[in-house]
Amino acid sequence: MKTIYTDKLRTDIFENRDEMGKAAARDISEKICELLKEKETVNIIFAAAPSQNDVLHYLATDKNIDWSRVCAFHMDEYVGLPEGAPQAFGNFLKDHIFGLVPLRAVNYIDSTATDAQAECERYAKILADNPTDIVIMGIGENGHIAFNDPGVAKFDDPEAVKIAELDLVCRNQQVHDGCFERLELVPEKAITLTVPTLVSAKYLFCIVPAPTKADAVKLTIEGEITEMVPATILRTHDNARMYLDDASSAKLVK
Repeated sequence: MKTIYTDKLRTDIFENRDEMGKAAARDISEKICELLKEKETVNIIFAAAPSQNDVLHYLATDKNIDWSRVCAFHMDEYVGLPEGAPQAFGNFLKDHIFGLVPLRAVNYIDSTATDAQAECERYAKILADNPTDIVIMGIGENGHIAFNDPGVAKFDDPEAVKIAELDLVCRNQQVHDGCFERLELVPEKAITLTVPTLVSAKYLFCIVPAPTKADAVKLTIEGEITEMVPATILRTHDNARMYLDDASSAKLVK
């Protein structure tokens, strides 16, 4: 493992994706257990994407975490997908973590809501009532975090949860990830937690494998901090860590 520091961000680079996921899960588990010594429940926001498969697998099989004292949330959801759609992020997380461990509570964003703005307001109220301790996240091929794409992301966004128009790179990524067969099937809108909501968490764990993320990783770590690369906000957070594999870190200056 190699560790680099950029501003406040610590980045650990691993030889392969499995080692990356295992290390991230171990660190997250230790932080959950540490927080549970201080408070009754821990609130965690989870990202839903194939990039998170490794860390979610190791978390779901971790025997040290008292999941009955963990409340779960997710950070984004497509607008307009039917109930039960496998592409819905809530269903992804149910299959990979929420349905595998005995969580105290799971708070889903409703992809079938007929009034998306009202759903944003409902979820924002839940988050306000349950301050976030940990965010487990990735970054997109365009450098997005959640569905805060370049041109949409605002570091000082006044909203907590909002409707986002998804850019072409973002929508193509959903095809690259195997979530949709072709571009025209990918929804054009999603509900997303905003940048300030994500970075309000006490601890951020950002897990980013695969060669398709190498350009975004390079911009995130070596570029300027800008809303056009939303993930660069991680470099301003007091407790953010990024985990990379050999492929996603390939374009970094080493």
